[in-house]
Amino acid sequence: MLQGHCECQKICFKVSGEINQLSHCHCSQCRRLHGAAYGSYARVMKSEFQYLTGSNEVKQYASSTGSTRIFCHHCGSNIMVIVAAEPTVLYVAMGVINGNPILPSDCHHIYVNSKANWHSITDDLPQYDEDTVEVKS
Repeated sequence: MLQGHCECQKICFKVSGEINQLSHCHCSQCRRLHGAAYGSYARVMKSEFQYLTGSNEVKQYASSTGSTRIFCHHCGSNIMVIVAAEPTVLYVAMGVINGNPILPSDCHHIYVNSKANWHSITDDLPQYDEDTVEVKS
C-alpha cells in the first residue's frame, strides 16, 4: 500500500495496490508545473486510489487535450495527472508519495526530445521521444 499527501497535508490519499510503471516526463508542461528538470509519475490503478482527506480541496487544470492535472488549491502541490485515453489508471506525482515505495521494473524517461537543455540524463533507463512510441537511441 502507498500513502501520500500534499505539502500542507490538507489532501491525503492511499493506493491499495502497487506502482506498475514509473515515468520521468521531460515535456515542457511537466517541467513548468514541477519547477524541475522533469516530473516523475507512478502509474497506479484508479480503482486502488482513495482520498483519505481533502477530496474537496483538489483543483483541476486541463493542461492539454486529454490530460487533466490535479493539484492542491492551498499549497499548489501536484497530486496527479489523469489521461482520458487511459480511464483505468492514474499518474500520481512521486513527490507526494510518502516513504520509500517499491519501484517497478518498468521505469523510463518520456518526451526526452523536449528535455531541458541544461539537464543531462545520466541513468541507463530507456528513453522515449514521446510517450512510449519511439525509442531514443
